[in-house]
Amino acid sequence: MRRLLMLCCCSLLVVFSGCAQPAGPGNKLVLWHWMTDCHDTFLKLAQQYQKETGVEVTVRLLAPSDAYSRMTIAAAQANVLPDIYGILGIKAMAADFIKAGLVADLTGEMQANGGAWENSLFDKALADKRFDPDNIYGVKPGIYGVPVNLTNQQMLYNKRLLAKAGITAPPVTFDAFIKDAQALKRVGITPFVSGWGELWLLHCFATNYAFNIMGEKKVLATFRGEVKYTDPDWIKVFNVFVVLRDKGVLIDGIVTKGNKYAEQDFALERAAFAFNGSWCVNVYRNMNSDLEYGVMLPPMVSKAFPLKIWGGAGSSFMVNAVSPNKDQAIAFLKWFTAKTQQVSLAVETSTLPANKEALKESLTTVSPVLGEFFKGMDQATHPTIWPVNEDPQVMEVFDRAIQGIIIGEKTALQAARDVQKAKDHQLSKGAR
Repeated sequence: MRRLLMLCCCSLLVVFSGCAQPAGPGNKLVLWHWMTDCHDTFLKLAQQYQKETGVEVTVRLLAPSDAYSRMTIAAAQANVLPDIYGILGIKAMAADFIKAGLVADLTGEMQANGGAWENSLFDKALADKRFDPDNIYGVKPGIYGVPVNLTNQQMLYNKRLLAKAGITAPPVTFDAFIKDAQALKRVGITPFVSGWGELWLLHCFATNYAFNIMGEKKVLATFRGEVKYTDPDWIKVFNVFVVLRDKGVLIDGIVTKGNKYAEQDFALERAAFAFNGSWCVNVYRNMNSDLEYGVMLPPMVSKAFPLKIWGGAGSSFMVNAVSPNKDQAIAFLKWFTAKTQQVSLAVETSTLPANKEALKESLTTVSPVLGEFFKGMDQATHPTIWPVNEDPQVMEVFDRAIQGIIIGEKTALQAARDVQKAKDHQLSKGAR
C-alpha cells in the first residue's frame, strides 16, 4: 500500500481536511464517485433514500477518473476516506487497500439469508472485487465490493454510413472489415475511430486479438514469462495494427485522441465504426439522439480460438472498513443495488444494471443497443479476474509499441522486440 500512496502529491491532502472524513456516527453518509453521467441520478436516489430511511447520503463527484484515483490514494494516506467510495485500476490496487484495512469484507452480508444479496447480482459483476482462496494477492478470501452496473467493450457501427457505402451487414471477419473499410473510403467516409490516446482502450483492443489468435493459455503464459513476445502468434497480433495502418482504416490522430473526442467523432457521424464501452449508449444519446447504430464484436482474425472482450463490473463501491457508519453504508448499498433502484439507474443513465431482475425490466424501456451489448457478456473476460497479469511497465511498452506501429515508426517485429526487451528486464528484476 505504501508504494501506491507515495505516488500522491502531498498538496492533495489539503483538499480533504475537514470535508472528506466519514460523517461520524449518526444518520449521515458520505459517498465519493467519478461517474459524471450518473451524478444527477445518484443525487435523486440519495434523496429518495433519505425520505425512506432518514439517513442523509452526501454524494460527491470527483472527476475525471484519473484525478479521482489520485484523490482516493491521497485520502487513504491521510486516513480521511469517506464511508463509501470506489477503487479504480487493476485488482492489485484494490488488494493493497484491502490489506491496509481500508475496505470492509462484505461476504457475510452478501451470503446472509441464503445468499440473497449475492445471488441478486451478476456473477461477472461481482468477480471484479471477489478474492478467491489462494489468490495471488494474499487477500483473505471474500467479497469486498458492490457492483453498480455491468459493462463491456465492443465495436459500434453507424447504419446510415454503412448503407451509403453499400454495406448491408456489419463484418464478422477481419478480412471483411478491411474490405468494408475500403468501400467506406471510396465514398469519403472515415472507417474507424477510438480513443487510443488512452492506453487502456488500445490495450483492450489488442488483447481481444491476442485471445483470438493464440488463446487464453498462451496469453497468460506470456505474462508469466513462458512465451516470448517475439513468438509468431504475437507478431500476428502486432500485424493487426500494421494492416489497419497500411489500409488507411484509422482516423487521423487516433494515437493522441482521448475517448471523449472519439465519442464525439462517432456520435457526429465522422466515422463509421468505433471501439468503445457500453457506457457509450448514454454518451451518444446526449450527443446525437438521432444516431442510428448497432453493436458488433470486433471482427475475428482467426477461427482457432474464440474472441474475448473485456467486460464485467462497470463500477463498484467499497465500504470504508474504519468508518463509524459501516453498517449504515452497507445497508445503503444493499438498497442501492435492489431491483427498483437499479431499474431507475439503468433507465436514467442507459447503463446495464448489476441486478439480474432489474436487467430484465430495464431492457424493455432503455435503448435496444444495451441489449446487444449484454449479449456479449457471455464472451467477456477482464484482467481483474485473470490469474496472472502483465507487469504495468511492460504493458505500457506494449501499448506504446503499438502506437509506434500506427504512426509508422515501427514494424511488427520491432514492436515485439521492444516489448520482449522490457519483459526480460522485468523478469531479471524478479530473479534477483
